[in-house]
Amino acid sequence: MCGIVGGVAERNVVPILLEGLRRLEYRGYDSSGVAVLNKKGKLQRVRSIGKIINLDAKIEELSEPFFGQIGIAHTRWATHGVPSENNAHPHICKNKVAVVHNGIIENYQELKTEQIKSDYQFSSETDTEVIVHAIHQQLETTDDLLQAVTQAISFMKGAYALGVTAIDNPETLIVARKGSPLVIGVGIGEHFIASDVSALLPVTQNFIFLEDGDVARVTRQTVEIFNEQGQLVERPVKQSNLTSQSVDLGDHKHYMHKEIFEQAQSVIDTLEGRISQGNVLVTSFGHNAEEIFSSVQQVQIIACGTSYHSGLVAKYWLEDIIGIPCQIEVASEYRYRNPVILNNTLFVTISQSGETADTLAALQQINTYRSSDDKLNIPTLSICNVAESSLTRESDLICLTHAGPEIGVASTKAFTTQLVVLALLTASLGKVQQQINEDQETEIIQELQKLPTLINNALQHESTIETIAESFADKNHALFLGRGTMYPIAMEGALKLKEISYIHAEAYPAGELKHGPLALIDDNMPVIAIAPMDDLLEKLKSNLQEVKARGGQMLVFEDEQSNLSSEPDFKVIKATTNVGRISAPITFNIALQLLSYHVALIKGTDVDQPRNLAKSVTVE
Repeated sequence: MCGIVGGVAERNVVPILLEGLRRLEYRGYDSSGVAVLNKKGKLQRVRSIGKIINLDAKIEELSEPFFGQIGIAHTRWATHGVPSENNAHPHICKNKVAVVHNGIIENYQELKTEQIKSDYQFSSETDTEVIVHAIHQQLETTDDLLQAVTQAISFMKGAYALGVTAIDNPETLIVARKGSPLVIGVGIGEHFIASDVSALLPVTQNFIFLEDGDVARVTRQTVEIFNEQGQLVERPVKQSNLTSQSVDLGDHKHYMHKEIFEQAQSVIDTLEGRISQGNVLVTSFGHNAEEIFSSVQQVQIIACGTSYHSGLVAKYWLEDIIGIPCQIEVASEYRYRNPVILNNTLFVTISQSGETADTLAALQQINTYRSSDDKLNIPTLSICNVAESSLTRESDLICLTHAGPEIGVASTKAFTTQLVVLALLTASLGKVQQQINEDQETEIIQELQKLPTLINNALQHESTIETIAESFADKNHALFLGRGTMYPIAMEGALKLKEISYIHAEAYPAGELKHGPLALIDDNMPVIAIAPMDDLLEKLKSNLQEVKARGGQMLVFEDEQSNLSSEPDFKVIKATTNVGRISAPITFNIALQLLSYHVALIKGTDVDQPRNLAKSVTVE
């Protein structure tokens, strides 16, 4: 959840660390800090509450230069301990060792009790402080920092990504990962570490992706990596296709706005190489996907948040279009119960980052279950936006969404491209199992190919939506309605509004109004409905009349052919037209994204970094 960056070079690493933190701020922005080994061989640290700009200002105010050729930095999303300067990383023990940490040490209380008995003093409420004390304690018996870190983490339970530096090893960074992502950036005569490649794009495009259990010794010239068994291993250096400009704002005020407008291109990128002459290429899910798909009798989808909503849409598609039973569950619930897992189930995990802790744990649980019986046929498929993520490494099949970097905490283009991949999955399964014919396959592909134009057309309504958003200035609650695939889209719209504008929003199937939600309707409760031109339109119109009759304020996003018209307290936006059951949920969602964005601007909230939230949930 937090962001780590570090470096060892022949130049001053402080500007690189600060720029890295700015690029990682989407991972956490409660507090931040930097520690370097200065020219005197001492640890020098600056920490600050709030965003990186506060840390910049504090460094500028220093009376002496803040300079170091080796250092570590951190931007925090609070787990153990409130946001405060004392709880901010890096943590230092006895002016000898400094640590930055992403993750949670589950047995920290037990370790803390033992360390207090050994006269270690605690200045924070964090679990991280037990790590730096444990490493210091091990350095009492060895002068090898790598050995000290390896021994210290052997006592720890939980998840971590670590960056460690010490005054007695002035040219060495030690890094370790277990359950939290960490990469090493490879330069010329210098190396860097980070939670995400985006942090290091200004200095390198070459990266080593550490695997779970790896510990590495990093110097200016060398990288030595040891696996969980302590064996020296080689990890390949891979070149990223991203550039530093790909995570810049450009002409947009916020990343969310930029990413909303990038969706048409993201769809094009996600479809590239996966369709040919009106046919889906099943092998885009893996060279053996056709063989695996042929034995699938049902689908189980596991995801969290926005990814969960994309899975809900896919459930409609899989059952309605190709007749394959589909179950979907929130990962944090699935992993802590005893689910009945049927043989010949395709187990699909969806995650933007590929590091979502609960989703990853559910996948690992399935892999353990499979290993107990080699007769079980439960293939796994990961739908993810990050190629070298933990989720992709542990799945049988992979289909990457080519959304590109998504910096805004509220997911937009990741959601859209997940739906594109799930539509391709629906077509692929239907094709392999002969549940759809060539004409039906072609129809799905044509709908997907229309999406970039439909998305761009939907974006043309921004000025109208911006005007309507003004009516939310004094609102604290909202209700979203949809039927069929539009119900998950209503859920996603409600999530976006609550995430970035802090308006309490709920979503319901429109047919459920009579079963409770109608009691909430008054002139202070705006109701947002999605009205595509489909078989459920007439029933939805009836639901809308129920709201209107009770004095509710209605905002309806409709198909141009739906024949609804605006009246006082009943505003209609003709958001799109010529959409089908594949393209409709994706296209209508664009309007809801724009609505949430402009309501947040009116409310004056932080659009890209909403309070209490971080982009990648890598801890429970």
